[in-house]
Amino acid sequence: MRGLDDFLAECDRGPRINELTGFFAATAAGQSGMPIRKPSVDARLLPSDDLLRGLVGLHAARQGFFDQHYHGSIPYRLEEECRMAYAMLKYARYCLAPLSLYSLGTAEGTMARTLSELSGGKIRSLSCSPNAENYKCFMAYGEPPGADFFVGPFHRLTKDVLSSDVRLAKFASGFDFILEDTTFQMYSPNRLKQIEFVTQHLKDGGIFVFVEKFRAADENDYARREWQKDFGFKARYFPQDEIEKKKTAVLKTMFNNEVTLEEMFHAAGRHFNHCVLTWNSGNFCSLAASNSRENLNLFLSQMADPAIPSEYVYEASLNRGPTDYAAGLQQK
Repeated sequence: MRGLDDFLAECDRGPRINELTGFFAATAAGQSGMPIRKPSVDARLLPSDDLLRGLVGLHAARQGFFDQHYHGSIPYRLEEECRMAYAMLKYARYCLAPLSLYSLGTAEGTMARTLSELSGGKIRSLSCSPNAENYKCFMAYGEPPGADFFVGPFHRLTKDVLSSDVRLAKFASGFDFILEDTTFQMYSPNRLKQIEFVTQHLKDGGIFVFVEKFRAADENDYARREWQKDFGFKARYFPQDEIEKKKTAVLKTMFNNEVTLEEMFHAAGRHFNHCVLTWNSGNFCSLAASNSRENLNLFLSQMADPAIPSEYVYEASLNRGPTDYAAGLQQK
């Protein structure tokens, strides 16, 4: 990767591991930012299926402190996480060899751990977070079979680290799935280099899933969606003073590192032939990208319909089939 040293230095200056360190540490430890009640899946929005019910139940049992804060903050993100995990479980059934999943920056790695436990060896996962508090939550129920954890920021998990660590060496050949969950936006708006760095860990034909908060083309649209999130959803879990406090302490900083969907499609298009929008909740979206149309089609075919009320959905064509980068921009 060209300019690696400059990129690593840029990440080292990122808010996530500097001015926002205190917020993330306290929330991951359960010392602040806890919802007044634990978020739970609205089963009415998901298919009635034994495998999915088992996944939802284990996911709920494994959640740590930060996940409760996170899922109480983003409308129907918990349902989407279970929907995505369900699709990965079903996708794994079509593969002869075990799948590998890298979940970067996803707090205590609840989804990755749940997938490894439920799959019976079909999905091996690696989660990472800079916070030792998240690792403590990850280990709270014992060492999970098939799931590992790297304590450190995503940009410090290099190929050399993977190959030289006895625990992690099994992932040195790359991952079938990579999930970036609201991580890049905590460091910088440099999506092109961020994607380039992490894609080094993706196998040929692998699938990269991005979950991010995006700027809107119209600032008024962005603000309206934020109001809807705060007053229509977040108020179920947090008092108003807590919501305002987070806006001041975290969200204003994070906004500076957000990009538009168009910018994200451009960045992804430099690395992947196919990029698909799979979910939208206000200013948050999920995208799935791959250089294998066949693999991406298979993954999309395993996804249930988005589990979210229509009033939170602003981006159309959420389940269209994989398309090339240019067409994806035109249809967005």
